[in-house]
Amino acid sequence: MNEPLKIRATLAAGETTVRVLVPHVMESGNRKDPAGRFIPAHHITDLQVTHNGRTVLQADLGPSVSRDPLLAFRFKGGQAGDRIRVEWRDNRGASGAGEAAILG
Repeated sequence: MNEPLKIRATLAAGETTVRVLVPHVMESGNRKDPAGRFIPAHHITDLQVTHNGRTVLQADLGPSVSRDPLLAFRFKGGQAGDRIRVEWRDNRGASGAGEAAILG
């Protein structure tokens, strides 16, 4: 989980397409280890994406999301060079963030 977020934002025809890869174990709490004990839940609960300080995506995630989630979405209003910031928090209090510029 110490890996940085991978963020790619591109501008085409007036729309910004954002793709975010969030390295995280996303453990549901339903699987068992080789000894038969349940592996404790560890998953992202909140994720927010902002464009120049304005929220463009707010997501509530949970244990059903797969490991290393990949999110992709579009919004209007971006310009080449603008900043995209992604922040997340998990059910154990850990958090992460990353930024990228929109490519034109």
